[in-house]
Amino acid sequence: MRTLLRGGAVLDVAAGALVHADVLLEGERIAAVAPGLAAGGARVVNLGGRTVMPGLIDCHVHVCADGMVPYPTLFPSLVTARAARLLEQTLARGFTTIRDMGGADAGLRRAVEEGLFPGPRMFVSGRPLSQTGGHGDMRNPADACPACALRAEANMMVVADGVDAVRRAAREEIRRGVDQIKIMASGGISSPADPVDYDQYALAEIEAVVDEAARAGKYVAAHAYTPTAIARAVGCGVRTIEHGNFLDESSAALMAARDAILVPTLVVYRRVVQHAAEVGISAFHLEKAREVLATGTRSLEIARRAGVRMALGTDLFRAPKQYQAEELLIRAEALPAAEVLRQATVHGAEVVRMAGRLGRVAEGYLADLLVVDGDPLADLGLLQDQGAHLAMILKGGVPVKDRLGG
Repeated sequence: MRTLLRGGAVLDVAAGALVHADVLLEGERIAAVAPGLAAGGARVVNLGGRTVMPGLIDCHVHVCADGMVPYPTLFPSLVTARAARLLEQTLARGFTTIRDMGGADAGLRRAVEEGLFPGPRMFVSGRPLSQTGGHGDMRNPADACPACALRAEANMMVVADGVDAVRRAAREEIRRGVDQIKIMASGGISSPADPVDYDQYALAEIEAVVDEAARAGKYVAAHAYTPTAIARAVGCGVRTIEHGNFLDESSAALMAARDAILVPTLVVYRRVVQHAAEVGISAFHLEKAREVLATGTRSLEIARRAGVRMALGTDLFRAPKQYQAEELLIRAEALPAAEVLRQATVHGAEVVRMAGRLGRVAEGYLADLLVVDGDPLADLGLLQDQGAHLAMILKGGVPVKDRLGG
């Protein structure tokens, strides 16, 4: 199947500029990008001046956590059914690739690959690793039962302590087919027993997980808020830092020196605070969310000055998922639109180790593309409203939305 997208502009996300060119698709890939391409028997789609850009990449989602429904009340089969709906909605917003950072497993990834239901390309973390009393330990402080007690949350987290135990836990997730290993390296918002500034896991434990991941051809991502948690993780070889809201100049310099990537997730804090009553957030969790929200976009500014690469993440774990694209607008409060779009495309492709295959409109790349009703560099609002301003969405060259015909 050959398709020629003609009569529009192409967003060069690397340069942060529009270029006038046609785009020829052949199968799942982009065959050519140049002005005046000949159709040569290809199906021709007239873009009418619209913009072709790469599909968006969200590097921190939780499709198995519907924040509007308490997870422990759901059967695993219902979790999967809800995830299928969330995946379809995510794709309809223009996110053609996602990295799930806790909950989704290789089975869900394979279901999308086999076309059992529509969804973005998936890179899954399986169950994150947490120390006892860490961000993944969902027992309340009064609960004296062992951390491995049978409870719904156990399907989304693994509590492991000590070098041998974390090695075993990492090996188990690798056996289950994950793309990357996630660890909890600091406290967090949704956990009931740890403050945000609690730096977690001993260095030897983090090093053990990094070693296991590297030998399996994987990498480690760390949930980390504080400068010390960030520095400890990056110093041990962790590749991506999730959240990083309290990043300072020293930890940013270390990230830049080690070529670690920051995945901020700013929208979740605004939406958790705004929707706290709706999703059942306790006063304790709400206070932690407000503490993190107060840092605003400061981490973006520090990371940019230090030369730290950033990718887009949203983490709407306990907040309505329809605000996913709002992350773009929040980042634009501190960064130029061109940089925001690079983070959501080029840098996202680097995070999921698909550089050279995803994240650009260029020859040889996979045809994960959006056709936008205007110039997203001039108006990021065109990527809002649940995909309303997207005339076409293609994944691997196959239209999943097409109101242009041809």
